[in-house]
Amino acid sequence: MRPCVVVNVAMSADGKISTRERRQVKISGALDFQRVDRLKAGSDAVMVGIGTVLADDPSLTVKSEEYRVNRRHQGFDEHPVRIVVDSNARIPPAASVLHKGEGKRIVAVSGRADPRKIAALQKNATVITAGENEVDLVVLMDKLGEMGIRRVMVEGGGTLIAGLINAGLVNEIYTFIGNIIIGGKDSPTFVDGEGYIMESAFSRLTLLETQRIENGVLLHWAVQNPEEKKD
Repeated sequence: MRPCVVVNVAMSADGKISTRERRQVKISGALDFQRVDRLKAGSDAVMVGIGTVLADDPSLTVKSEEYRVNRRHQGFDEHPVRIVVDSNARIPPAASVLHKGEGKRIVAVSGRADPRKIAALQKNATVITAGENEVDLVVLMDKLGEMGIRRVMVEGGGTLIAGLINAGLVNEIYTFIGNIIIGGKDSPTFVDGEGYIMESAFSRLTLLETQRIENGVLLHWAVQNPEEKKD
């Protein structure tokens, strides 16, 4: 069984997640950070793409001691499994995600990744090969399901999220919309890639909940599966 995939993003009022230089921008505040930490603590795994690792060097750890203690009491590691989708094994050996906090790490690579880089990664992570030229996300999700991972939180970036949505793998999306405008035609959105041309191919969402948080608003969406799109 494939995991339930939940995407969580913060974006500006004009739909941007960072500047055109791909610099991280503080869009939400303390209350939303707490919500995200709670969402992370309730997940089996947290996933990002290699672009996010190279740009932000995240640890993907649970920050709240209370949430970490709760996870231990439930028999889990303090932190969810950290997963990096990295077709060419470009992740730096000193990346925070490989070293900060206890728990398991997984790096998903493609068949063209350098075997020497894979061998180095295996010192700190489980390496999964899925796909020949780039990571096959469907195969990856199948393998994660076989490993017992039932809920995956995805924190970025736009290329990975686009690939997951295009493959029909995303179940829910949380979008926090902050009270800033970033602007710029080259500033990234949370779904990058080529985009859709035909309206029949658009991904459709069902709004489940709205919530005002500080000076922004949180939207909780369910993603319609391919069968629902046909209705």
